[in-house]
Amino acid sequence: MKFLRYGPRGAEKPAVLDAAGKLRDLSGVIPDLSGEVLTRLDSLAIDPEKLPFVTGAPPRIGACVAGTGKFICIGLNYADHAAESGLQVPPEPVIFMKATSAICGPNDPILLPRGSIKTDWEVELGVIIGKPAKYVSEADALDHVAGYCVVNDVSERAFQTERSGQWTKGKSCDNFGQIGPWLVTRDEVPDPQNLSMWLKVGDQTMQNGSTKTMVYGVAHIIAYLSQFFTLHPGDVISTGTPPGVGMGMKPPRYLREGEVVSLGIQGLGEQKQLVEQG
Repeated sequence: MKFLRYGPRGAEKPAVLDAAGKLRDLSGVIPDLSGEVLTRLDSLAIDPEKLPFVTGAPPRIGACVAGTGKFICIGLNYADHAAESGLQVPPEPVIFMKATSAICGPNDPILLPRGSIKTDWEVELGVIIGKPAKYVSEADALDHVAGYCVVNDVSERAFQTERSGQWTKGKSCDNFGQIGPWLVTRDEVPDPQNLSMWLKVGDQTMQNGSTKTMVYGVAHIIAYLSQFFTLHPGDVISTGTPPGVGMGMKPPRYLREGEVVSLGIQGLGEQKQLVEQG
């Protein structure tokens, strides 16, 4: 199934898509797409055709998961992206955190932070944890997934790589983490390592890749992370980006106010964002 959240920021309600692609309100069935609801998501007896429609003007779509405790990112997880960045493929997954305050809806604007000169794009496969995972094996790792989604891991490269410290400040600015539109349950994604993905700025295609070329697949990443800390329901893992980011172009090309970024992943929906000054 395809779950989502709609409404004003901070007051979103859960919903599900019916067979015709219409939004059906779920707020009478579950409080939100968070916590223990995610743990039992695949066992909920939901018949979308019996739920009320979401009526009125098309609503704002929020992030497709609530209550995220950890927003974990995997760096340099596509060999060709590592090459365009002038870096070696890492011998183990590169882990960094993105502040949960960066999370926003899939069509919310990209906000250029003050002083930004190198704000970049990254289409990524997002993994939403449904069951706690601690010391899990790779064979069992996908059993802990509630679903998958599209993530735009927006990055300010000057903040990220040209100022002292780690990557966090270049990754965590407000509206640097568009998630959704949908949480697509794992039964609809039988192979997360076989999904095409793309990103455009305006009409120009910048990224056109596939999760086939990940260095470390989803199951490996979940098992690996669980050796260091427990993954909890609602945690989001952003699994890396294919080549085509602005930093890797010759000359580099970064986002400007007024541009429109669109992106999507096969079966997981699409996002569209206006670039604004924050």
